[in-house]
Amino acid sequence: MKKYLFIFALLSAYQSFAQQKDSTATFKKRVLEATEVDFLISYYKQDGVHSAVSGGMGSEKLTDLASNIVVSMPMSADAILTVDAGLSAYTSASSSNINPFNSSGASGGDDDDDKAGTEPYGTPWLASSGASAQDALASVVINYSHSSDDRNFIWNADVAFSNEYDYTSIGFGGGVAKLFNQKNTELSLKANVYLDQWRPILPTELHEYDKYGSSFLNNGYFSGVTVYDQNGLASNAYLPSQFKDIQSVNRNSYSLSFSFSQILTKKLQLSLFFDVLQQEGLLSTPYHRIYFADKANYYIGQTQYIPVYETTENVGVYRLADDIERLPKSRFKLPIGVRLNYYINETFKLRTYYRYYTDNWGISAHTANIEVPIKLNDNFTVYPMYRYYTQTESKYFAPFETHVSTEKYYTSDYDLSTFSANQYGIGATYVDIFTKARIWKFGLKNIDFRYNHYDRSDTLSADIVSLAFKFVMDK
Repeated sequence: MKKYLFIFALLSAYQSFAQQKDSTATFKKRVLEATEVDFLISYYKQDGVHSAVSGGMGSEKLTDLASNIVVSMPMSADAILTVDAGLSAYTSASSSNINPFNSSGASGGDDDDDKAGTEPYGTPWLASSGASAQDALASVVINYSHSSDDRNFIWNADVAFSNEYDYTSIGFGGGVAKLFNQKNTELSLKANVYLDQWRPILPTELHEYDKYGSSFLNNGYFSGVTVYDQNGLASNAYLPSQFKDIQSVNRNSYSLSFSFSQILTKKLQLSLFFDVLQQEGLLSTPYHRIYFADKANYYIGQTQYIPVYETTENVGVYRLADDIERLPKSRFKLPIGVRLNYYINETFKLRTYYRYYTDNWGISAHTANIEVPIKLNDNFTVYPMYRYYTQTESKYFAPFETHVSTEKYYTSDYDLSTFSANQYGIGATYVDIFTKARIWKFGLKNIDFRYNHYDRSDTLSADIVSLAFKFVMDK
Protein backbone atom coordinates (compact mmCIF):
# COMPACT_ATOMS: atom_id res chain seq x y z
CA MET A 1 0.00 0.00 0.00
CA LYS A 2 2.87 2.39 0.82
CA LYS A 3 4.20 1.79 -2.69
CA TYR A 4 0.87 2.80 -4.26
CA LEU A 5 0.64 5.94 -2.06
CA PHE A 6 4.13 6.94 -3.15
CA ILE A 7 3.22 6.47 -6.82
CA PHE A 8 0.04 8.51 -6.35
CA ALA A 9 1.96 11.35 -4.63
CA LEU A 10 4.57 11.35 -7.39
CA LEU A 11 1.91 11.51 -10.10
CA SER A 12 0.08 14.31 -8.27
CA ALA A 13 3.28 16.38 -8.12
CA TYR A 14 3.89 15.81 -11.83
CA GLN A 15 0.31 16.78 -12.64
CA SER A 16 0.67 20.05 -10.72
CA PHE A 17 3.87 20.86 -12.63
CA ALA A 18 2.23 20.03 -15.97
CA GLN A 19 -0.75 22.26 -15.20
CA GLN A 20 1.52 25.19 -14.32
CA LYS A 21 3.48 24.67 -17.53
CA ASP A 22 0.30 24.55 -19.64
CA SER A 23 -1.11 27.74 -18.12
CA THR A 24 1.11 29.87 -20.35
CA ALA A 25 0.15 28.00 -23.53
CA THR A 26 -2.70 28.72 -25.90
CA PHE A 27 -5.94 27.30 -24.49
CA LYS A 28 -7.32 24.09 -25.91
CA LYS A 29 -9.75 21.57 -24.51
CA ARG A 30 -8.02 18.92 -22.45
CA VAL A 31 -8.44 15.23 -23.23
CA LEU A 32 -9.23 14.69 -19.54
CA GLU A 33 -10.30 17.74 -17.59
CA ALA A 34 -9.50 16.49 -14.08
CA THR A 35 -8.16 13.50 -12.21
CA GLU A 36 -10.64 10.64 -11.97
CA VAL A 37 -10.53 7.81 -9.44
CA ASP A 38 -12.48 4.56 -9.76
CA PHE A 39 -13.00 2.18 -6.85
CA LEU A 40 -14.23 -1.28 -7.84
CA ILE A 41 -15.10 -4.27 -5.68
CA SER A 42 -16.57 -7.63 -6.69
CA TYR A 43 -17.54 -10.90 -5.05
CA TYR A 44 -17.61 -14.16 -7.03
CA LYS A 45 -18.90 -17.56 -5.93
CA GLN A 46 -19.11 -20.81 -7.89
CA ASP A 47 -19.83 -24.50 -7.48
CA GLY A 48 -19.56 -27.53 -9.74
CA VAL A 49 -18.63 -31.23 -9.87
CA HIS A 50 -15.76 -31.41 -12.37
CA SER A 51 -12.59 -30.38 -10.52
CA ALA A 52 -9.57 -30.45 -12.84
CA VAL A 53 -7.29 -30.82 -9.79
CA SER A 54 -9.03 -34.12 -9.06
CA GLY A 55 -8.92 -35.33 -12.65
CA GLY A 56 -12.27 -33.98 -13.87
CA MET A 57 -14.40 -35.04 -10.92
CA GLY A 58 -14.97 -33.40 -7.52
CA SER A 59 -15.97 -30.14 -5.89
CA GLU A 60 -15.34 -26.85 -7.74
CA LYS A 61 -16.46 -24.60 -4.90
CA LEU A 62 -14.65 -21.27 -5.03
CA THR A 63 -15.08 -17.77 -3.66
CA ASP A 64 -13.16 -14.70 -4.76
CA LEU A 65 -13.16 -11.15 -3.40
CA ALA A 66 -11.46 -8.63 -5.67
CA SER A 67 -10.85 -4.89 -5.49
CA ASN A 68 -9.31 -2.34 -7.82
CA ILE A 69 -8.40 1.31 -7.69
CA VAL A 70 -7.96 3.08 -11.03
CA VAL A 71 -6.46 6.57 -11.09
CA SER A 72 -6.60 8.51 -14.39
CA MET A 73 -4.58 11.72 -14.36
CA PRO A 74 -4.17 14.44 -17.03
CA MET A 75 -0.42 14.88 -17.51
CA SER A 76 -1.02 17.71 -19.96
CA ALA A 77 -3.82 18.89 -22.24
CA ASP A 78 -3.02 15.97 -24.55
CA ALA A 79 -1.87 13.16 -22.25
CA ILE A 80 -3.37 10.85 -19.64
CA LEU A 81 -1.59 8.54 -17.23
CA THR A 82 -3.70 5.70 -15.76
CA VAL A 83 -2.66 3.45 -12.89
CA ASP A 84 -4.81 0.38 -12.19
CA ALA A 85 -3.89 -1.53 -9.01
CA GLY A 86 -5.82 -4.63 -7.96
CA LEU A 87 -5.91 -7.26 -5.24
CA SER A 88 -7.88 -10.51 -5.38
CA ALA A 89 -8.17 -13.11 -2.59
CA TYR A 90 -9.79 -16.50 -3.14
CA THR A 91 -10.55 -19.78 -1.40
CA SER A 92 -10.91 -22.91 -3.51
CA ALA A 93 -11.96 -26.46 -2.63
CA SER A 94 -10.47 -27.66 -5.89
CA SER A 95 -7.05 -26.07 -5.41
CA SER A 96 -6.96 -27.18 -1.78
CA ASN A 97 -6.84 -30.77 -3.03
CA ILE A 98 -3.42 -30.36 -4.57
CA ASN A 99 -2.61 -31.83 -1.17
CA PRO A 100 -5.92 -33.46 -0.18
CA PHE A 101 -4.74 -35.42 2.84
CA ASN A 102 -5.71 -34.29 6.31
CA SER A 103 -2.70 -35.57 8.26
CA SER A 104 0.99 -36.58 8.14
CA GLY A 105 3.05 -34.98 5.44
CA ALA A 106 2.36 -32.07 3.14
CA SER A 107 2.84 -31.19 -0.47
CA GLY A 108 6.35 -29.84 -0.82
CA GLY A 109 7.55 -31.26 2.52
CA ASP A 110 11.20 -32.27 2.77
CA ASP A 111 11.27 -34.58 5.77
CA ASP A 112 9.33 -37.46 7.22
CA ASP A 113 9.91 -36.69 10.90
CA ASP A 114 6.48 -35.20 11.62
CA LYS A 115 4.12 -38.16 11.37
CA ALA A 116 0.79 -37.82 13.13
CA GLY A 117 0.44 -41.52 13.88
CA THR A 118 -2.94 -41.79 12.14
CA GLU A 119 -3.66 -42.75 8.58
CA PRO A 120 -4.32 -39.73 6.35
CA TYR A 121 -7.44 -39.46 4.25
CA GLY A 122 -9.09 -37.02 1.86
CA THR A 123 -11.86 -36.71 -0.71
CA PRO A 124 -12.31 -34.80 -3.97
CA TRP A 125 -15.74 -33.68 -2.72
CA LEU A 126 -14.56 -31.58 0.22
CA ALA A 127 -11.89 -28.93 0.69
CA SER A 128 -8.77 -29.92 2.55
CA SER A 129 -6.87 -27.68 4.94
CA GLY A 130 -3.75 -27.46 2.76
CA ALA A 131 -1.91 -24.19 2.09
CA SER A 132 -3.18 -24.18 -1.49
CA ALA A 133 -6.80 -23.76 -0.28
CA GLN A 134 -6.42 -19.98 -0.55
CA ASP A 135 -4.27 -17.48 -2.38
CA ALA A 136 -4.06 -13.81 -3.33
CA LEU A 137 -3.38 -12.15 -6.67
CA ALA A 138 -1.86 -8.67 -6.81
CA SER A 139 -1.64 -6.72 -10.05
CA VAL A 140 -0.81 -3.28 -11.40
CA VAL A 141 -1.18 -1.84 -14.92
CA ILE A 142 0.22 1.56 -15.93
CA ASN A 143 -0.97 3.12 -19.18
CA TYR A 144 0.09 6.36 -20.87
CA SER A 145 -1.93 7.78 -23.77
CA HIS A 146 -1.33 10.86 -25.91
CA SER A 147 -3.69 12.60 -28.36
CA SER A 148 -2.80 14.86 -31.28
CA ASP A 149 -3.88 18.50 -31.29
CA ASP A 150 -6.89 17.74 -33.46
CA ARG A 151 -7.72 14.63 -31.33
CA ASN A 152 -7.78 12.48 -34.46
CA PHE A 153 -4.71 10.41 -33.59
CA ILE A 154 -4.05 8.67 -30.26
CA TRP A 155 -1.16 6.48 -29.20
CA ASN A 156 -0.70 4.63 -25.92
CA ALA A 157 1.77 2.39 -24.14
CA ASP A 158 1.32 0.20 -21.07
CA VAL A 159 3.20 -2.07 -18.69
CA ALA A 160 1.64 -4.69 -16.41
CA PHE A 161 2.70 -6.89 -13.52
CA SER A 162 0.82 -9.52 -11.53
CA ASN A 163 1.84 -12.10 -8.99
CA GLU A 164 0.33 -14.96 -7.02
CA TYR A 165 1.77 -17.87 -5.08
CA ASP A 166 2.74 -20.00 -8.06
CA TYR A 167 2.60 -17.60 -11.02
CA THR A 168 4.14 -14.28 -12.09
CA SER A 169 3.28 -12.25 -15.18
CA ILE A 170 5.05 -9.27 -16.75
CA GLY A 171 3.45 -7.55 -19.73
CA PHE A 172 3.95 -4.57 -22.00
CA GLY A 173 2.32 -3.22 -25.12
CA GLY A 174 1.03 -0.28 -27.04
CA GLY A 175 -1.41 0.85 -29.65
CA VAL A 176 -2.56 3.56 -32.02
CA ALA A 177 -5.99 4.82 -33.03
CA LYS A 178 -6.95 7.06 -35.97
CA LEU A 179 -10.26 8.91 -36.36
CA PHE A 180 -11.68 9.96 -39.75
CA ASN A 181 -14.79 11.54 -41.20
CA GLN A 182 -15.30 14.09 -38.43
CA LYS A 183 -14.66 11.34 -35.86
CA ASN A 184 -17.40 9.12 -37.25
CA THR A 185 -14.86 6.43 -38.22
CA GLU A 186 -12.13 4.95 -36.03
CA LEU A 187 -9.39 2.43 -36.81
CA SER A 188 -7.16 1.04 -34.07
CA LEU A 189 -4.27 -1.37 -33.73
CA LYS A 190 -2.85 -2.72 -30.47
CA ALA A 191 -0.08 -5.19 -29.60
CA ASN A 192 0.74 -6.83 -26.27
CA VAL A 193 3.34 -9.25 -24.94
CA TYR A 194 3.11 -11.17 -21.66
CA LEU A 195 6.14 -13.00 -20.29
CA ASP A 196 4.91 -15.31 -17.54
CA GLN A 197 6.53 -17.87 -15.29
CA TRP A 198 5.17 -20.78 -13.27
CA ARG A 199 6.52 -21.92 -9.93
CA PRO A 200 5.10 -25.42 -10.38
CA ILE A 201 3.21 -27.03 -7.52
CA LEU A 202 2.67 -30.76 -8.03
CA PRO A 203 0.04 -33.03 -6.48
CA THR A 204 1.42 -34.55 -3.26
CA GLU A 205 1.90 -38.08 -4.60
CA LEU A 206 3.69 -36.91 -7.76
CA HIS A 207 5.84 -34.45 -5.82
CA GLU A 208 7.09 -37.35 -3.68
CA TYR A 209 7.66 -39.59 -6.71
CA ASP A 210 9.57 -36.79 -8.42
CA LYS A 211 11.74 -36.35 -5.34
CA TYR A 212 12.49 -39.96 -4.32
CA GLY A 213 11.98 -41.91 -7.55
CA SER A 214 10.83 -45.54 -7.45
CA SER A 215 11.55 -45.80 -3.69
CA PHE A 216 9.10 -43.00 -2.82
CA LEU A 217 6.62 -45.34 -1.03
CA ASN A 218 9.25 -45.87 1.68
CA ASN A 219 10.33 -42.24 2.03
CA GLY A 220 9.00 -38.76 2.70
CA TYR A 221 5.25 -38.40 2.90
CA PHE A 222 4.52 -42.05 2.13
CA SER A 223 6.74 -43.46 4.88
CA GLY A 224 4.35 -45.32 7.18
CA VAL A 225 1.29 -44.50 5.03
CA THR A 226 -0.80 -47.36 3.64
CA VAL A 227 -1.74 -47.36 -0.07
CA TYR A 228 -4.76 -49.43 -1.11
CA ASP A 229 -5.79 -50.99 -4.41
CA GLN A 230 -9.27 -50.99 -5.98
CA ASN A 231 -10.34 -53.88 -3.71
CA GLY A 232 -9.32 -52.08 -0.55
CA LEU A 233 -6.25 -54.23 0.04
CA ALA A 234 -2.89 -52.80 1.09
CA SER A 235 -0.50 -52.60 -1.87
CA ASN A 236 2.96 -51.31 -2.72
CA ALA A 237 2.39 -51.53 -6.49
CA TYR A 238 1.51 -47.85 -7.05
CA LEU A 239 4.10 -46.40 -9.42
CA PRO A 240 3.20 -43.32 -11.55
CA SER A 241 5.95 -44.06 -14.08
CA GLN A 242 4.20 -41.99 -16.76
CA PHE A 243 5.07 -38.84 -14.84
CA LYS A 244 8.07 -36.82 -16.02
CA ASP A 245 9.32 -33.68 -14.34
CA ILE A 246 8.44 -30.27 -15.82
CA GLN A 247 11.40 -28.94 -17.78
CA SER A 248 10.16 -25.51 -18.87
CA VAL A 249 8.24 -23.10 -16.61
CA ASN A 250 7.78 -20.14 -18.96
CA ARG A 251 4.56 -19.14 -20.70
CA ASN A 252 4.75 -16.33 -23.26
CA SER A 253 1.71 -14.75 -24.91
CA TYR A 254 1.64 -12.43 -27.92
CA SER A 255 -1.45 -10.62 -29.19
CA LEU A 256 -2.30 -8.27 -32.04
CA SER A 257 -5.72 -6.59 -32.03
CA PHE A 258 -7.49 -4.75 -34.84
CA SER A 259 -10.77 -2.81 -34.55
CA PHE A 260 -12.95 -0.70 -36.81
CA SER A 261 -15.80 1.50 -35.55
CA GLN A 262 -18.30 3.39 -37.69
CA ILE A 263 -21.21 5.66 -36.81
CA LEU A 264 -23.68 4.66 -39.50
CA THR A 265 -26.53 6.98 -38.56
CA LYS A 266 -27.44 9.25 -35.67
CA LYS A 267 -28.84 6.19 -33.92
CA LEU A 268 -26.69 3.29 -35.11
CA GLN A 269 -23.04 2.42 -34.46
CA LEU A 270 -21.13 -0.61 -35.77
CA SER A 271 -17.82 -2.00 -34.54
CA LEU A 272 -15.78 -4.86 -35.98
CA PHE A 273 -12.71 -6.42 -34.41
CA PHE A 274 -10.43 -9.41 -34.50
CA ASP A 275 -7.43 -10.57 -32.50
CA VAL A 276 -4.49 -12.78 -33.36
CA LEU A 277 -3.02 -14.52 -30.32
CA GLN A 278 -0.09 -16.89 -29.98
CA GLN A 279 1.01 -18.65 -26.79
CA GLU A 280 4.25 -20.56 -26.22
CA GLY A 281 5.64 -22.55 -23.30
CA LEU A 282 4.02 -24.39 -20.39
CA LEU A 283 0.33 -24.11 -21.32
CA SER A 284 -0.89 -26.91 -19.05
CA THR A 285 -1.51 -26.50 -15.32
CA PRO A 286 1.04 -28.48 -13.24
CA TYR A 287 -1.37 -29.55 -10.48
CA HIS A 288 -4.21 -30.90 -12.68
CA ARG A 289 -4.30 -34.68 -12.13
CA ILE A 290 -4.90 -37.28 -14.85
CA TYR A 291 -6.24 -40.83 -14.34
CA PHE A 292 -5.72 -43.40 -17.11
CA ALA A 293 -8.33 -46.02 -17.99
CA ASP A 294 -5.58 -48.60 -18.66
CA LYS A 295 -3.87 -48.21 -15.28
CA ALA A 296 -4.77 -49.78 -11.93
CA ASN A 297 -6.37 -47.61 -9.25
CA TYR A 298 -4.67 -46.83 -5.91
CA TYR A 299 -5.95 -44.84 -2.94
CA ILE A 300 -5.11 -43.30 0.40
CA GLY A 301 -7.78 -43.10 3.07
CA GLN A 302 -10.74 -45.07 4.33
CA THR A 303 -11.39 -48.06 2.07
CA GLN A 304 -15.13 -48.30 2.72
CA TYR A 305 -15.58 -45.26 0.46
CA ILE A 306 -13.82 -46.73 -2.59
CA PRO A 307 -17.09 -48.13 -4.12
CA VAL A 308 -18.69 -44.65 -3.94
CA TYR A 309 -15.56 -42.71 -4.92
CA GLU A 310 -17.27 -40.76 -7.72
CA THR A 311 -20.20 -39.60 -5.57
CA THR A 312 -20.57 -37.09 -2.77
CA GLU A 313 -21.03 -40.04 -0.38
CA ASN A 314 -17.25 -40.38 -0.50
CA VAL A 315 -15.97 -38.42 2.48
CA GLY A 316 -12.78 -40.33 3.24
CA VAL A 317 -10.70 -41.66 0.34
CA TYR A 318 -8.63 -40.04 -2.42
CA ARG A 319 -7.28 -41.67 -5.57
CA LEU A 320 -3.59 -41.25 -6.44
CA ALA A 321 -2.77 -39.70 -9.82
CA ASP A 322 -1.24 -41.44 -12.82
CA ASP A 323 0.14 -38.20 -14.27
CA ILE A 324 -0.53 -34.48 -14.61
CA GLU A 325 -2.22 -32.67 -17.48
CA ARG A 326 -0.09 -32.53 -20.64
CA LEU A 327 -0.82 -30.07 -23.46
CA PRO A 328 1.09 -28.79 -26.51
CA LYS A 329 3.66 -26.05 -26.00
CA SER A 330 2.00 -23.70 -28.47
CA ARG A 331 -1.53 -22.46 -29.08
CA PHE A 332 -2.94 -20.15 -31.74
CA LYS A 333 -6.21 -18.31 -31.07
CA LEU A 334 -8.39 -16.24 -33.40
CA PRO A 335 -11.47 -14.40 -32.10
CA ILE A 336 -13.56 -12.30 -34.54
CA GLY A 337 -16.43 -10.14 -33.36
CA VAL A 338 -18.96 -7.43 -34.06
CA ARG A 339 -20.82 -4.90 -31.90
CA LEU A 340 -24.00 -3.12 -32.92
CA ASN A 341 -25.43 -0.36 -30.72
CA TYR A 342 -28.77 1.29 -31.47
CA TYR A 343 -30.35 4.36 -29.86
CA ILE A 344 -34.08 3.62 -29.78
CA ASN A 345 -35.26 6.75 -27.97
CA GLU A 346 -34.49 8.82 -24.88
CA THR A 347 -35.51 5.93 -22.64
CA PHE A 348 -34.22 2.80 -24.40
CA LYS A 349 -30.94 1.79 -26.02
CA LEU A 350 -29.87 -1.53 -27.46
CA ARG A 351 -26.34 -2.95 -27.22
CA THR A 352 -25.51 -6.21 -28.97
CA TYR A 353 -22.34 -8.24 -29.36
CA TYR A 354 -21.32 -11.40 -31.21
CA ARG A 355 -17.96 -13.19 -31.29
CA TYR A 356 -16.69 -16.28 -33.07
CA TYR A 357 -13.59 -18.00 -31.68
CA THR A 358 -11.36 -20.76 -33.01
CA ASP A 359 -7.96 -22.19 -32.08
CA ASN A 360 -5.61 -24.96 -33.17
CA TRP A 361 -6.52 -27.13 -30.17
CA GLY A 362 -9.83 -27.93 -31.83
CA ILE A 363 -12.09 -25.51 -29.95
CA SER A 364 -14.59 -23.33 -31.75
CA ALA A 365 -17.02 -21.11 -29.87
CA HIS A 366 -19.85 -18.62 -30.31
CA THR A 367 -20.75 -15.80 -27.92
CA ALA A 368 -23.87 -13.61 -28.17
CA ASN A 369 -24.69 -10.80 -25.78
CA ILE A 370 -27.55 -8.31 -25.50
CA GLU A 371 -27.98 -5.40 -23.11
CA VAL A 372 -30.89 -2.94 -22.93
CA PRO A 373 -30.15 0.24 -20.92
CA ILE A 374 -33.35 1.86 -19.69
CA LYS A 375 -33.01 5.50 -18.60
CA LEU A 376 -35.45 6.14 -15.76
CA ASN A 377 -34.48 9.79 -15.27
CA ASP A 378 -31.46 12.06 -15.51
CA ASN A 379 -29.74 10.18 -12.67
CA PHE A 380 -30.75 6.53 -12.91
CA THR A 381 -30.34 3.91 -15.64
CA VAL A 382 -31.01 0.19 -15.31
CA TYR A 383 -29.85 -2.39 -17.82
CA PRO A 384 -30.92 -6.02 -18.01
CA MET A 385 -28.46 -8.23 -19.89
CA TYR A 386 -28.15 -11.74 -21.25
CA ARG A 387 -25.20 -13.69 -22.63
CA TYR A 388 -25.13 -17.05 -24.40
CA TYR A 389 -21.98 -19.07 -25.00
CA THR A 390 -21.30 -22.43 -26.61
CA GLN A 391 -18.11 -24.26 -27.55
CA THR A 392 -16.82 -27.55 -28.91
CA GLU A 393 -14.25 -29.52 -26.95
CA SER A 394 -10.51 -29.55 -27.42
CA LYS A 395 -9.08 -32.61 -29.18
CA TYR A 396 -6.99 -33.18 -26.04
CA PHE A 397 -9.94 -33.35 -23.61
CA ALA A 398 -11.54 -36.46 -22.14
CA PRO A 399 -13.59 -36.91 -18.92
CA PHE A 400 -12.43 -38.53 -15.69
CA GLU A 401 -10.54 -41.81 -16.24
CA THR A 402 -11.07 -42.07 -20.01
CA HIS A 403 -7.63 -41.05 -21.27
CA VAL A 404 -5.14 -43.84 -21.90
CA SER A 405 -1.44 -43.83 -21.17
CA THR A 406 -0.39 -44.12 -24.82
CA GLU A 407 -1.69 -40.64 -25.62
CA LYS A 408 0.78 -37.76 -25.92
CA TYR A 409 -1.50 -34.96 -24.71
CA TYR A 410 -4.36 -35.17 -22.26
CA THR A 411 -6.54 -32.99 -20.02
CA SER A 412 -9.72 -33.48 -18.02
CA ASP A 413 -10.27 -29.75 -17.48
CA TYR A 414 -13.92 -29.09 -18.33
CA ASP A 415 -13.06 -25.54 -19.45
CA LEU A 416 -11.78 -27.34 -22.56
CA SER A 417 -14.85 -29.58 -22.94
CA THR A 418 -18.02 -29.20 -25.01
CA PHE A 419 -20.54 -27.08 -23.13
CA SER A 420 -23.02 -24.23 -23.41
CA ALA A 421 -23.69 -21.49 -20.88
CA ASN A 422 -26.31 -18.90 -20.07
CA GLN A 423 -25.63 -15.74 -18.10
CA TYR A 424 -28.41 -13.47 -16.83
CA GLY A 425 -27.85 -10.14 -15.18
CA ILE A 426 -29.07 -6.75 -14.14
CA GLY A 427 -27.19 -3.53 -13.64
CA ALA A 428 -27.98 -0.06 -12.36
CA THR A 429 -26.10 3.21 -12.77
CA TYR A 430 -26.51 6.39 -10.77
CA VAL A 431 -25.02 9.54 -12.28
CA ASP A 432 -24.44 12.62 -10.13
CA ILE A 433 -24.55 15.23 -12.88
CA PHE A 434 -23.33 18.06 -10.66
CA THR A 435 -21.14 15.84 -8.43
CA LYS A 436 -22.88 17.07 -5.28
CA ALA A 437 -21.67 14.19 -3.11
CA ARG A 438 -18.06 14.79 -2.11
CA ILE A 439 -15.16 13.10 -0.37
CA TRP A 440 -12.38 15.56 0.34
CA LYS A 441 -11.52 17.17 -3.04
CA PHE A 442 -13.40 14.55 -5.05
CA GLY A 443 -16.97 14.71 -6.28
CA LEU A 444 -18.96 11.56 -6.97
CA LYS A 445 -19.47 11.17 -10.70
CA ASN A 446 -21.34 7.86 -10.82
CA ILE A 447 -22.10 4.57 -9.06
CA ASP A 448 -22.48 1.33 -10.98
CA PHE A 449 -23.92 -1.93 -9.61
CA ARG A 450 -24.07 -5.28 -11.43
CA TYR A 451 -25.28 -8.77 -10.62
CA ASN A 452 -24.90 -11.79 -12.90
CA HIS A 453 -25.86 -15.45 -12.55
CA TYR A 454 -24.05 -18.02 -14.70
CA ASP A 455 -25.17 -21.58 -15.53
CA ARG A 456 -23.12 -24.04 -17.57
CA SER A 457 -24.38 -27.28 -19.09
CA ASP A 458 -21.74 -29.30 -17.18
CA THR A 459 -23.44 -28.19 -13.89
CA LEU A 460 -21.01 -25.37 -13.06
CA SER A 461 -22.90 -22.37 -11.70
CA ALA A 462 -21.69 -19.02 -10.43
CA ASP A 463 -22.82 -15.64 -9.12
CA ILE A 464 -20.94 -12.38 -9.26
CA VAL A 465 -21.79 -9.03 -7.68
CA SER A 466 -19.79 -5.88 -8.43
CA LEU A 467 -19.93 -2.28 -7.28
CA ALA A 468 -18.00 0.64 -8.74
CA PHE A 469 -17.62 4.29 -7.74
CA LYS A 470 -16.14 7.01 -9.94
CA PHE A 471 -14.91 10.26 -8.43
CA VAL A 472 -13.60 13.38 -10.17
CA MET A 473 -11.19 15.85 -8.56
CA ASP A 474 -12.07 19.52 -8.28
CA LYS A 475 -10.37 21.63 -10.91
